[in-house]
Amino acid sequence: MFGECHAHIIMDAVNYKHAVNRHQTGVDESVIHAHFSAYQKLGIGFVRDGGDSLGVSRRAREIAPSYGIDYRTPIFAIHKNGHYGGIVGKGFDTLPEYAALVREVKVQGGDFIKIMTTGIMDFDTDGHITGNALPYALVKEMVHIAHEEGFSVMAHTNGAGPVYDALLAGVDSVEHGNYMDDECIRAFSQSKAVWVPTVTVVPNLIGCGRFSDTVLESIWRRAGETIRKAWKAGVTMALGSDAGAYLVPHGQGLLDEWERFKSILSGERDLEQRLELGERKIKEKF
Repeated sequence: MFGECHAHIIMDAVNYKHAVNRHQTGVDESVIHAHFSAYQKLGIGFVRDGGDSLGVSRRAREIAPSYGIDYRTPIFAIHKNGHYGGIVGKGFDTLPEYAALVREVKVQGGDFIKIMTTGIMDFDTDGHITGNALPYALVKEMVHIAHEEGFSVMAHTNGAGPVYDALLAGVDSVEHGNYMDDECIRAFSQSKAVWVPTVTVVPNLIGCGRFSDTVLESIWRRAGETIRKAWKAGVTMALGSDAGAYLVPHGQGLLDEWERFKSILSGERDLEQRLELGERKIKEKF
C-alpha cells in the first residue's frame, strides 16, 4: 500500500474549528489514536504531516511507532505574518525571526521545514488563489536558511508563478501546486523536487453544496489536464490526499487519491512504479 505523503493529523475532515478546539487545553490523544487506527486498518505505514501550532503532530510522532507507522512532521509550518498559514503553524515578520523558527523546529526534533508561500484555491472562482504570494527573493532565502540547517523543505504553493519561484528557490517538494502552466511544468521536470498534488480534495467536494459544482468540476478537469502534462514531462509525483481536510478522511483519503490518479492517468502502465519512486524520494528527503 502507498504511504500518505500529505496529511494533517490535527484535522478531522468534518469541521476544522471543532477539530482544533479539541486541543486548545492540551493534546487530545484520542484523536491521534483514532486517525492512526484508520491508517493501520488500511495497511498504510507511512504518513507525512503538515504540522500544527498546538503540538498535536509532535505528540503523534511519539505515538506512531505503536501503530507501526513511519510518521514525519515539521512540528509546525512557517508562514509570513499577514499571509496564509496561521491554521497550521507559526508566523514571522523578519528573516531573523524566520531563522529562529527554523532553529525551534530543530530543537523540537522536526523532520523537515514546511513553508507557506501562497494561499489556497478560491473555490468560488476557477483559477484564483487567495491572498498574495511571497516574493521570490524571500522564498529563496527561506529555503537557503532551512537547507543550511540541514532540513529539506516542503512548500505549500499554488499558482504557476509561485510554483516556478519555489522550484527556482530549490524547494524539495511542492504541495498542491494548482494551476501550473507549461513553463512551470518544464521547470518541474528539470528539478529534483517531488510534486504532491493532493488532487482528491476538489472532486470530494463536488455535490456537498458548499461550493458551485460547476466551478469545482472545471477546477477538477483542469487539474487532470495538468497532471497528464506533468506526467508526460517526467515530473516526479507522490500520493498525498491532504487527509483531514474537509471531506478527506484519514486513511480513506489516500485510497481516494489513488483512484483519482488511476482515472486521470488510465492506460499508463508504469503508474504504480513511478508513484512508488516519488514516495521513496519523499522518504529519502524528509
